[in-house]
Amino acid sequence: MELILGGLHHVTAVTGHAAQNVAFYTQVLGLRLVKKTVNQDDVSAYHLFYGDEVGHPGTEVTFFDWPNAGPNRPGAGTIAAIALSVPDREALDWWTRRFDDLGVAHWPIEERAGRATMPFVDPEGQRLEFVAADGTTSATPWARSPVPPDRQIRGLHAVRLSVRRRDPTVRTLVETLGFRPAAEYSLPSDGAGEPRLVTIFQVGAGGPGAEVHLEERPDLPFGQVGIGGVHHVAFRAPNKEEHRAWRRRVGAAGLRVTEVIDRYYFESIYFREPGGVLFEIATDGPGFATDEDVDHLGERLALPPFLEPYRAQIEAGLRPIEVPDVVSPGHKSSPR
Repeated sequence: MELILGGLHHVTAVTGHAAQNVAFYTQVLGLRLVKKTVNQDDVSAYHLFYGDEVGHPGTEVTFFDWPNAGPNRPGAGTIAAIALSVPDREALDWWTRRFDDLGVAHWPIEERAGRATMPFVDPEGQRLEFVAADGTTSATPWARSPVPPDRQIRGLHAVRLSVRRRDPTVRTLVETLGFRPAAEYSLPSDGAGEPRLVTIFQVGAGGPGAEVHLEERPDLPFGQVGIGGVHHVAFRAPNKEEHRAWRRRVGAAGLRVTEVIDRYYFESIYFREPGGVLFEIATDGPGFATDEDVDHLGERLALPPFLEPYRAQIEAGLRPIEVPDVVSPGHKSSPR
């Protein structure tokens, strides 16, 4: 069996304020809250999933709500940034105006490996980037998004990893997971040193949603994931058969991999690559419409069947999410 990852499945980060998080990612970024559930390993915490109209794999940015986690400490062994695809350079210009209107912190548009990119941060300091990615997409625009369909986020573009030593991570990406080096770009030094070299690795057809960017940072201490940081990145396996084959391959490479875990909406395995970043491989299905009607995704607390008997006590341990209106009623979503 030839195993080829389908690209990025989802990226999971940490928030300390669920209501503010929902407001920013739905009202400002225009993503749909496709699933409001709990962290199955810590049912006192929400697990919030944002994506396109139906939460297709490859469009999902998710968050654990851990208000007591403390702030993120950037460093080696972490995911330094989440890159999201937008349709084209005109969309980047539109987002620049929108962010200026709404007071979202961002940096100027710059070219990276021939692609226009705009870095920005969410209210908790989570580092994000928009990348103009011309081409087709499997994302389904969210009809009720405050962002026009031709400006909406198309899904995940890439993640950028920071590691102390690149070679062990490269071997895992290339020899175990099937990535290949595709291009390079430089980031400005964050100190007095030289610009930082970043290598783009692609899998499958490559391009948006199928990239990992890697920078070697021997100068950094190891980071600690907290509020405003990324917990893990997940890659796509199309079905259970290939998912189990991936588990065997990862284990044969000498990496400590978990048993297959049934998350109900998908199945997962987890392992740390040699640089310290937590990787997951998840199945594409069965998906988020398994237990909710597509028209009402994310409107109520969804629990998988094995947690449903404990609904009352789980709900009692969760803080209600009262979403503030961060976009004034008079704000217009269309470009000026």
